[in-house]
Amino acid sequence: MRILVAGRTGQVAQVLQASRGESVIALGRPDLDLATPETVAAAVERVAPDAIVNAAAYTAVDRAETEPDLAMTINRDGAAALARAARGIPFIHLSTDYVFDGTKGAPYDEDDATSPLNAYGRSKLEGERAVAAANPDALTLRIAWVFSAWGTNLATSMLKRAREGGPLRVVADQVSTPTHAADLADAIFDLLARPAMPRGVFHLAGPEGMSRYDFVRRLLDAAALRVPVTPVAAADFPAAARRPQDTRLDSGRLGITLQPIDTAIRDCLESLGGRNMR
Repeated sequence: MRILVAGRTGQVAQVLQASRGESVIALGRPDLDLATPETVAAAVERVAPDAIVNAAAYTAVDRAETEPDLAMTINRDGAAALARAARGIPFIHLSTDYVFDGTKGAPYDEDDATSPLNAYGRSKLEGERAVAAANPDALTLRIAWVFSAWGTNLATSMLKRAREGGPLRVVADQVSTPTHAADLADAIFDLLARPAMPRGVFHLAGPEGMSRYDFVRRLLDAAALRVPVTPVAAADFPAAARRPQDTRLDSGRLGITLQPIDTAIRDCLESLGGRNMR
């Protein structure tokens, strides 16, 4: 199967490409630019894929508050153009837990009302709707707090700072379901290989809810890094965009259970070691 992945530098895109090599064609700007939706169909036609995964997005949560139109163009219009070009072949679109406002007090399922708190979340929610309208067979996966050995994320940034000696201050009053990008990639390949792929919106995130502070503590323990870590409130790190407090996702409906978080953390550390980054 020849899989086109939109997005070349993101965590999920890099893991997908690293996992399957030549069978995955990962394209980013300028070859495939969701900021110019009118060019998307031609890019897809050139590749002629058997399936498409949209792992590209405008993800600068704070900057989106001052660039809402650009975020909407990429996350809604570009995603819709890609979904439209994928008619007739399997198409998976990645969305986010930030479509929720975080006030439920329990894990969100797919039937819960959406109410994003920031421009990024609104653009991703509009993207979900636009994708469904453009391609009724599309599968949208809401994911959360992705970490991996690739790029800059909570795991790599905290490990870097810990190796520099710390100390660390980590937000303890925001909760979600951390998700290893390698586990997401395995699940995506599994879904694409099915004779009949699900369609609609589903959640796919790690199996355990926790705060960023809890995640970092477990990460550093697994890495045998002993540095001081202080739990702090999100208010101690003022930001342009409001963040939801509790966006744990219930992924039971899809029927795919990702690895336990401690196993995923160990796998991430092993991957970092293999890339001479640990």
